[in-house]
Amino acid sequence: MEQRVRVHRVGLDGREVRVVRSDPGPDATGPALRDDGHWLSMYADRDGAERLAALWALAARSARSLVYLPLRGNPAPHDGAGEVEPVALDLVLVHHSLQFPTSAWKGVRARLGAGVPGTVSLPDDDLPDEGSVDHERRRHRTYRDHLAFDIAAHTLFVVGSSLAFREEGAALRRFVERAPSHARRHPESGHFCVEFVPGPWGRERTRRHVPGSLHVEYLGG
Repeated sequence: MEQRVRVHRVGLDGREVRVVRSDPGPDATGPALRDDGHWLSMYADRDGAERLAALWALAARSARSLVYLPLRGNPAPHDGAGEVEPVALDLVLVHHSLQFPTSAWKGVRARLGAGVPGTVSLPDDDLPDEGSVDHERRRHRTYRDHLAFDIAAHTLFVVGSSLAFREEGAALRRFVERAPSHARRHPESGHFCVEFVPGPWGRERTRRHVPGSLHVEYLGG
C-alpha cells in the first residue's frame, strides 16, 4: 500500500503535534463522510477504500501522529435527498496514547500550512486477515483495545490503540478485497459495506452524543 501524504508539525501548549495528511492529488476520487444524525456514513469507491485502508494501517503504526483525511469537500450520493441535510466531516485517526485534546483540533488544522510532501509505503498485508482475529477474546469485559469516537470542528476522530486499529482494520481489509467483485458475485444483494462501532458493545450514541456506528458503503468503480 503506497499513499502520497504531507507531513505537518504544529506547536500546541509547548509540545509539537505531528499531522500526516492524505494528499492523493487533484485527480483522485476520495471517500465522503457524513453525520446523518442517527449514524455516521462513509462512501468510498475502490481508490477511496484502498486509501482509507492504507491510512488506517498507518494509524496503527504511528502512535505519535494524527492521520488526517480531509473529506468535507467530497460529494456524497445522498446529499440533499432527505429532510435533514447531513453534516460533512473530515476524518482523523489517532492513537489513544497521544491524548490529543479534540477541542484543540480547529486551531491545529488552521496552522497546518503547506507541509512537507512524502510517500508512505506499507505492506499489502499490514492489516491482518479477518480469520486471524480472535473475536471472542475481544468480547471479554477485561479487553480494552476498542475504538472510540469523538467529533470536533466538523471532524470525526477515531481513537484507539495500535491493536485496536489492526484488529478492526481486518474488516476493512476484507472490505477492500471483496467489495469490487461483490456486485458481480451477488447481483441480488444490496450494497456492500463494513461497520465500526465504539467500545465493546454497539449503542445508538456514545457518551459524547456522537453516533455510535460508522457505516462504510462501497460505491463501485
